[in-house]
Amino acid sequence: MRTRDWGKSIGRITTTTVPQIYTGSHQFSIVIDVINKNSQPRRRGRPPSFDRGTVLERAMLAFWKLGYEGASIADLTAAMGITAQSLYAAFGSKSALYHEVLEHYQQTTGAFSARALEEEPGAIAGFARLLRESAAQFCRADRPRGCMVSTAVLACAAENQEQVRYAAQLREAAIAAFRHRIDRAIDTGEFRPTTDSAALARYLGAIIQGMSIQAQDGATEPELRGIAERAIETLRPFAAPIGGSA
Repeated sequence: MRTRDWGKSIGRITTTTVPQIYTGSHQFSIVIDVINKNSQPRRRGRPPSFDRGTVLERAMLAFWKLGYEGASIADLTAAMGITAQSLYAAFGSKSALYHEVLEHYQQTTGAFSARALEEEPGAIAGFARLLRESAAQFCRADRPRGCMVSTAVLACAAENQEQVRYAAQLREAAIAAFRHRIDRAIDTGEFRPTTDSAALARYLGAIIQGMSIQAQDGATEPELRGIAERAIETLRPFAAPIGGSA
């Protein structure tokens, strides 16, 4: 076995020849270069001195209030309580931060939507809970009004179209979750087999998005609750008759 020193920046390279390998009438040797463990380790950046969840919550409120394009790096760092250098070191870019903020929203403030559909035993009960809780959540005093994802970057400058597409994907994912729950209700016999799950899911998505916009325009919780109750009533005809589907 022999070694070659390729310089401090690379470390020591050990060259070794493994036993000859036979394949029929042919034989050959394999040479393997292995980097020794004593090569210099990579430098690692200083770990962040802040709680990621806390600064994401602050960034969420700033983006939600000001919008993606309206929130400058100065606005974000002031809200988050960190420097611009720390923001870029931890999140990479404003765009990457925004994506993580939207995910944070869905896992925290917006998580009531998934819980309603998962925890209620029936689809109608699940959507009824979702609609009623949306009316309350969209009017919270400690948050900007509406749903952050429902109305996120509906329009943006050409250079920010990535944000438009990403927010649209999240909204489509929500509609897909609605459709999945409706399909499950059809399979279990709760909903009629003739139910158009795709159309009904998109209808419910439109109702929730409309409630979000109206909340931003100043609609009160009772007014949004009225919309929710009307939407709940439209679900009842999809229920299969007791004792069998029709």
